[in-house]
Amino acid sequence: MFELLALTAVIYLFINRKKKVRKARGLDAELRELVESTYYSDAMAAEIKGYLLSVVGDDRDGGQKFSDARIAQGQAILDRAGPAAFYWMTEIATHLAVLSAAKINGMGTNVEVELGSVGVTPDAVVRVVVQG
Repeated sequence: MFELLALTAVIYLFINRKKKVRKARGLDAELRELVESTYYSDAMAAEIKGYLLSVVGDDRDGGQKFSDARIAQGQAILDRAGPAAFYWMTEIATHLAVLSAAKINGMGTNVEVELGSVGVTPDAVVRVVVQG
C-alpha cells in the first residue's frame, strides 16, 4: 500500500513539475531587456499623455467629469504602469500648476516661448509640458 502511494506521489510530482525559467545572459540579452523596457516606458508615457489629452478634451467639450469610462481607463493605466504612472501624472499636474502660477504672476515661461501668444490651448500646453 505504501509503495502505491509513493509511486502515485512521484508520478504526480513528475507531471506537475515546473521547468525553471532561465534568465538570458550576455550583452545581447541585456540589450534586448533594455530595449524592451525602454519601449514599454515610451508606450506607457504615450498612453498617459493620451489620457491627459482625452480628459482635457472632455473638459473642453463639456463631457462628464469623473465619468466611469475615464476612471476605468485611468485604473487600467495605473494597473499596468504601477505607482510610477501616478507619480508621473502628479509631476505633470505640478508642472501645469507652476505654469499657471507663473502666468498669473506675469513671469515668462519656456512653454510661452514655444507656443507663442497665438493659439494657446490646454491641449497645446499638455503637448509641450509632456515632451514625447
